[in-house]
Amino acid sequence: MTETISTDAPKATPFETGELQTSDFFTTNFSGPVYLKMLTDNPAAPIANVTFAPGTLNSWHVHKGGQVLLVTHGRGWYCEWEGIARELKPGDVVDIPAGVKHWHGAAKDSWFAHISIEIDPEKGPAEWLEPVAKEDYAKLP
Repeated sequence: MTETISTDAPKATPFETGELQTSDFFTTNFSGPVYLKMLTDNPAAPIANVTFAPGTLNSWHVHKGGQVLLVTHGRGWYCEWEGIARELKPGDVVDIPAGVKHWHGAAKDSWFAHISIEIDPEKGPAEWLEPVAKEDYAKLP
């Protein structure tokens, strides 16, 4: 089930924000509101605009074929397992190799949007893992 985006969500990106995701998949794997708009309907080249409400992040996960993120709006974070979180802002590109455990999401005080490009999707869907520890996220500025 989805609903229309709230009026306080960002409209500063050139891509459609999409709809608030309320399925069990999203409520299980994201810590708060997330909006999704698929930009392609080609399963060989899935590209989506993903918008996170302030303080929302996804759980740790692994893409079997890799992923590229193109940041388009706001301020957010990207972190690899046992790594240091990297602050993200518009214009940043994150190249995530296949098999790297990671998470990404919004800063506590900012909406955050990125274009997500799945690499080699034929290798299978992402493997979703445990949520990010709240105390680790709380330490980020």
